[in-house]
Amino acid sequence: MQKRLTLLGSTGSIGDSTLDVVARHPERFSVYALTAHRNGGKLVEQCLRFAPEVAVVGDAETAAQVEKKLRAAGSKTIVTYGPQALVDVATSDACDTVVAAIVGAAGLVPTLAAAQAGKRILLANKEALVMSGDIFMDAVRDNDAVLLPVDSEHNAVFQSLPAEGTKHGGVSKIILTASGGPFRTREPATLVDVTPDEACKHPNWSMGRKISVDSATMMNKGLEVIEAHYLFNLPGERIDVLIHPQSVIHSMVSYADGSVLAQLGNPDMRTPIAHALAFPDRVDSGVAQLDLAQVATLTFEKPDYQRFPCLALAMKAMAAGGVASAALNAANEVAVEAFLNRRIGFMAIAQTVDAVLNALENRSASSLDVVLEADASARRAAHTVIDSLPVPA
Repeated sequence: MQKRLTLLGSTGSIGDSTLDVVARHPERFSVYALTAHRNGGKLVEQCLRFAPEVAVVGDAETAAQVEKKLRAAGSKTIVTYGPQALVDVATSDACDTVVAAIVGAAGLVPTLAAAQAGKRILLANKEALVMSGDIFMDAVRDNDAVLLPVDSEHNAVFQSLPAEGTKHGGVSKIILTASGGPFRTREPATLVDVTPDEACKHPNWSMGRKISVDSATMMNKGLEVIEAHYLFNLPGERIDVLIHPQSVIHSMVSYADGSVLAQLGNPDMRTPIAHALAFPDRVDSGVAQLDLAQVATLTFEKPDYQRFPCLALAMKAMAAGGVASAALNAANEVAVEAFLNRRIGFMAIAQTVDAVLNALENRSASSLDVVLEADASARRAAHTVIDSLPVPA
């Protein structure tokens, strides 16, 4: 039966890859709704190609611009805007599958709403679990939602686990691999003067600028460790990080009998997206088959926490529990934006996050309101810290 998709965050890199896979299999997938924040021009192009019933943007001005262009082209797509509109398309009876690809905390509320509506959720928005892990997983369980990870690392773990997951499969630990980003071999002292363009030049993956910076600091991997903790119900001490510069092994599962199962493939997000879209079937993703003879060498090393203090901060927040992970994520989002706008230096990202974690009181993440309050408080604290730091020359 054809799956009807709501794609939250269609104009980003995950959205592009998802729509590429969808276009290859029109008999399997159709698009109910596409959403973007302010990239109205690209959203119009996507709407004209995929003819969704609904398009959602962030504000009224962008909505008016999108609607004008769509009507001029003869499109009948309904254009709405705002946070509630995102929730509406994520919970609509007209869709059965929600691809959660909004970057950052903005994706939490509609993705949680999709879980509460019992949808099949393809999760690329790791912040939903980082911020509200227990709340989100409870919503998935209580409403019979289906949760499939799209992040390449978590999808790899999912593929390498037994059918029953970690409950009875003799799982010892999971190992998340990381490329190490563009600064894997740089001396930490030389990172002070890193520019946004340098930080966004990922050696293997094509990603948006925010996620590229997170990869350069390895905060992205720290967030993935927290996400894995909730997805696979494993304590932090059973989740390892291993740097693997070739990005061919996307993650591994180590078993009690000494076996290690890994998922391999070319570094292209269409592979995990196609896996999650068609699961339990397999379909063509458009990605070339992996040629191990051409790759020739696979190498591994342990992460250097002096070079990547953000990874250590994420581990610290996960161990603290409560709303610490939400505060970590919020402070990082503010700090990365400030770095991309050249208001702070690269190493000040970790400095800002550390200061926020030390300043804010940790509380039990007992409700979504508490989580969102912690998020807002951490953002305010991060702005205060950033205002006190020198602007790079």
